[in-house]
Amino acid sequence: MKDINKDTQLCISLSARPTNIGTRFHNHLYEVLDLNYVYKAFTTTDITQAIAGVRGLGIRGCAVSMPWKEDVIPLVDEMAQSAEAIQSVNTIVNNDGRLTAYNTDYQAIYDLLDSHAVQPCSFAVLGAGGMAKAAVAALTNAGFGPGTVVARNEETGRALAEQYGHAWAPTLDGVEAELLLNATPVGMSGGPAEHDLAAPQDAIDRAKTIFDVVAFPSETPLVLAARSVGKPVITGAEVIALQAAEQFVLYTGVRPSGEQVAEASRISRA
Repeated sequence: MKDINKDTQLCISLSARPTNIGTRFHNHLYEVLDLNYVYKAFTTTDITQAIAGVRGLGIRGCAVSMPWKEDVIPLVDEMAQSAEAIQSVNTIVNNDGRLTAYNTDYQAIYDLLDSHAVQPCSFAVLGAGGMAKAAVAALTNAGFGPGTVVARNEETGRALAEQYGHAWAPTLDGVEAELLLNATPVGMSGGPAEHDLAAPQDAIDRAKTIFDVVAFPSETPLVLAARSVGKPVITGAEVIALQAAEQFVLYTGVRPSGEQVAEASRISRA
């Protein structure tokens, strides 16, 4: 890594359970592309003060993870279309004290459906938080449906489903879905449910494709269960690489090559 000096631009991530994935990804690309930036992961117990710090200290960019993707909305000055459309934020860019919010999760999910050649079909999205919003919007706009939002919280689950013309259900019981997408923290390393399956085995067996947005570990219990019965899978590791690449462009104005992104993704998970 280059020497840090007074002109070095700082970018950060805010997550309930920080990892080194984003830190390695961004810092590798800063070095390869000879950019005077540094990236650091943080957590916080006060999201309002954390975002005030982004503004007050001139921090150039801030990635936002669960559980603050909606909490930061009133704390920014402007919502780009990607965040406004789904009322969920995963990226904040600071331009001279003015904070603009974006959502790069949406584009990553949309692009992965295309690159994996998943044809439009029925789907179930597990969860109703910020990542679930990005997933339902991407699936709908890619022509998938009918869909079901599966969430224990009826108010948020039904609101998300109805926004895009889909159904809500409290569980997967009786839900038929060819694509099953997990947008909950179940299976996330370090969490209370890190060893749990996000969906029952019978739902995995009925689905044609399994998509887990949990990035760490990349081989979640859901992904492993799907692979064990020969189901095609899309992993959270793929999501985080694509969305991080778009964040990188927003922060720096530089677009790395596909090969550079792939290498940064490999290093980030080493």
